Amino acid sequence: MTTRRVTGLKDVARAAGVSVTTVSRLLNGSLDLPFETKKRISDAIRDLNYQPNPHARRLSRGRSETIGLVVPDIANPFFATLVAAVEEEADTRGLAVSLYATLNRAGREVAYLQLIERNHVDGLIFVTNHPDDGQLATLINRTGKVVIADEDVPGAQAPKLFCDNELGGALAGRHLAEFGHRDVLFVGGPQAMISSRRRSNGLERTLRDAFGEDIRLLKYAGDYTVAFGRQAAKRFIEEGRPATAIFASSDEIAIGMIEVFRDQGVSIPDDVSVIGFDDVGPLHLFGPPMTAIRQPVRAIGGRALSLLLETNWQGKQALVEELLPVEIVVRKSVAPPAKR
Repeated sequence: MTTRRVTGLKDVARAAGVSVTTVSRLLNGSLDLPFETKKRISDAIRDLNYQPNPHARRLSRGRSETIGLVVPDIANPFFATLVAAVEEEADTRGLAVSLYATLNRAGREVAYLQLIERNHVDGLIFVTNHPDDGQLATLINRTGKVVIADEDVPGAQAPKLFCDNELGGALAGRHLAEFGHRDVLFVGGPQAMISSRRRSNGLERTLRDAFGEDIRLLKYAGDYTVAFGRQAAKRFIEEGRPATAIFASSDEIAIGMIEVFRDQGVSIPDDVSVIGFDDVGPLHLFGPPMTAIRQPVRAIGGRALSLLLETNWQGKQALVEELLPVEIVVRKSVAPPAKR
């Protein structure tokens, strides 16, 4: 039986005629040395077959080389696409990504934010999908190194990256107005959420630009889920279809509403016109293909990581809010108001 000799930094330093600190700092990139000295160390590493410990190197640098990504739900196509974009950008930079799915629960979000305080990750891209009672903002302000993406956490002193939600609402409103829709139902999240508030504001503004006060804008508020979409569709039918067009503020909501309309014999767009938001799901395969506001989801993911790495966290944190543009993808789910 033979015993394998484990080579350490001390052995490399002794062979190269330098200190252990010199070898360590050269390996972690914090020291530049004359060519001859570097060659002696490189030769010693090769001759001794020394294998640096990646974990120890990370500790010496004070970095983990890992970025945390917190999302509500990886089963949702929107968040799955966002995750893929962050992973691709991280790969080009030689970084790893630790993914945490919160199930959109505040308690799990708090636990993952605390990872930064324990130095498990170098920074965090944080995505929530519900209003904050102030707890998340307080924790983000305390920990730092957080970029907020997609949905706001009011009061958080951190870089923020959103799509242009108000432009999305305006594009939907303009398209509906062109077909003559004055009675419109907006189905989205709570008004406390920046996405819902800005989308409905953009919708209302463009409808008023087109028709003045001669409009009726109804609002149903709930979760960005298929289940809420079903509930909203049932309510819409029970209330006698009080609008000629619907702006569903997410793919998931639109899908839930379409399911109910199909089962109840409500025809799109003959009985009611529908516009969705996100355009991440296969809306082009629906019958009819669904008109939607398309978010630049992949661009949001890639830019969020860049913003995390580019921010100077040592200085006073600048309040940066970036908006990425959206576009309308016109298909066949909008027609003139049905005659009653």
